[in-house]
Amino acid sequence: MGKIIAVTNQKGGVGKSTSVVNILAYLGSRGFKCLCVDFDPQGNSTTGFGIKKRSVSASIYEVIIGKNKVTDAIIDTGFENISIIPALESLAGAEIELAGMENRVNRLKMQLLQVKDTFDYIFIDCPPALGTLTINALVASDSIIVPMLAEFFALEGLSQLVNTIKIVKNNYNPTLEIEGILFTMFDGRLNVANDVVAEVQKYFPDKVFETKIPRNVRISEAPSHGKPVMYYDKSSKGAESYELLCHEILHEPLELPKKKRRGIFNFKK
Repeated sequence: MGKIIAVTNQKGGVGKSTSVVNILAYLGSRGFKCLCVDFDPQGNSTTGFGIKKRSVSASIYEVIIGKNKVTDAIIDTGFENISIIPALESLAGAEIELAGMENRVNRLKMQLLQVKDTFDYIFIDCPPALGTLTINALVASDSIIVPMLAEFFALEGLSQLVNTIKIVKNNYNPTLEIEGILFTMFDGRLNVANDVVAEVQKYFPDKVFETKIPRNVRISEAPSHGKPVMYYDKSSKGAESYELLCHEILHEPLELPKKKRRGIFNFKK
């Protein structure tokens, strides 16, 4: 049975979609069969995999409101072992429509259970809000990855998210756990960045990923080409950082071939 991981943070601009696209690209390259569920009305993961939204006939919106079967909405991305349920702007209206539906917080879970055995990993790219869509994602998931910036205000957002996770665990999904907290756009030269990391590690001692994703031009450029960064520039620092992150997710040693090491990552030798 596959593992469902929600990538969520109610703050926007923290690298949720970027992380989903690039984690799945690496896992797919390793032979794992992966599904991306783009659950954000902005549809950034859909764009990041080069999917032309005008060509989409069934999206996650139709699935969540019961108009289409989940299998009708799954399409191949063209990248190795990666499929996607795309998102269109129509998903923005689902929050209101779900409010009057039965089992409104379980609707995504009921759909994904039909395909969970088909995939090794299902990643849900959540919207930047703690509304009904995000609650659906948390109810459907086995664990959560929380991308965040190493900035002071990010700590407040993390506290709010943790409270939401507790509510979901107590009421809907008792086995839900934090897979890891991922620092993105990280600059270790800044004292405030290191202070924030230390503060988060104090409260979540075993939940902070060793790998920090740096600010990197190639990571920023890749979505405009409709490619994960490893397909855009495999030798870039951005691609290498996501490769190291996936070693952590797979519980593998945190190391790259010697010719790749650049000394910019936090990893154990």
